[in-house]
Amino acid sequence: MFHIKTFNKISPIGLNKFDRERYLISDSDENEDGILVRSAKLLDYEFPKNLLAIARAGSGVNNIPLDRCSEAGIVAFNTPGANANAVKELVICAMLLASRDVEGSSRWVREQVNAGIDVTTVVEKGKSAFAGPELYKKTLGVIGLGAIGALVANIALSLGMDVYGYDPFLSVDSALRLDRHIHVVKDLSELYKKSDYITIHIHVTDKTRGMIDAKAIAAMKRGVRFINLARGEIVDDNAMLSALETGKVAAYVTDFPNNKIMGGRHVIAFPHLGASTPESEQNCAAMAADELMDYLENGNIRNSVNLPAVYQERSGVMRLCIIHRNIPAMLANITALLSREGANVENMSNKSRGDYAYTIVDLGTAVESSVVEDVRELDGVIRVRVIE
Repeated sequence: MFHIKTFNKISPIGLNKFDRERYLISDSDENEDGILVRSAKLLDYEFPKNLLAIARAGSGVNNIPLDRCSEAGIVAFNTPGANANAVKELVICAMLLASRDVEGSSRWVREQVNAGIDVTTVVEKGKSAFAGPELYKKTLGVIGLGAIGALVANIALSLGMDVYGYDPFLSVDSALRLDRHIHVVKDLSELYKKSDYITIHIHVTDKTRGMIDAKAIAAMKRGVRFINLARGEIVDDNAMLSALETGKVAAYVTDFPNNKIMGGRHVIAFPHLGASTPESEQNCAAMAADELMDYLENGNIRNSVNLPAVYQERSGVMRLCIIHRNIPAMLANITALLSREGANVENMSNKSRGDYAYTIVDLGTAVESSVVEDVRELDGVIRVRVIE
């Protein structure tokens, strides 16, 4: 029986996917095989030796210590695309709020009422203070054309906007999702130069942290409206505050408020609402559960953020799942050990990702536990699992 530990409240739509005859679900297990988590911080969590995988019901994984997971042979999953529609809708809302001062105008109306004024007598005169441009025929720049960015780009076209997209790592699947009328550019400065609105949909990495800095903002149109529903760390707060003060940036909408940025003018902030819909939470939980079960039961890896994707149909009578370093002769050493024992390899898949690699080997005959131990002892092998 597999033991699954939950952190945060996980939607029943996901939890009900687990066969309770094979899985024990608990929020207090101390020797878990798998973890289901949303936003709980696991950075200092002491992993039990049994732990094989962590599934994050969401896209961001800055609450998971990925380097430590990789070194321990623990697969970390996220759920790309499961919350994409929810974020897409909030981006459209953010663009409208950045254009039309809905927030300020609503506050003004309430202030008139609270002051004892008959609001019907002042609305026509007061509304001019809150005028703003339409989205129609404006240009939107989308940085990051993955699951969310592609949806945003496509729906912006239907609003009558001209859309420019930038993604140096654009996958074939993502490219196929894009409407052919979207201008995909290879130079980010071209997007900056043309865009009236910019929305960003990328992960935080060492390369992207603080990428929206003073230099980037200087390359943008004056009066640009910037939307950040990705991660707060991508934007240099000091640079953004300066740009808001001078009017270089007309409005900044962020889903990641902090005390510093809230001191700026024309800042609209949400309390991390991007994926906060019941549909999104259900989709993320279901996808995370499926990823976790497929790995625990079959060794298949889909949507991992620290190890390569490897999927192989089951064949043979024994499956070896080997997480190892991406070093020369590893496959040769593994197959040499197996052939020495007369084991027939019916199927094998291997993929690498940076410093790490993953190999699935399906054997036509079972091998002794001593052979598995020999594989485990190979230089560079991090973890070996047997699935029968």
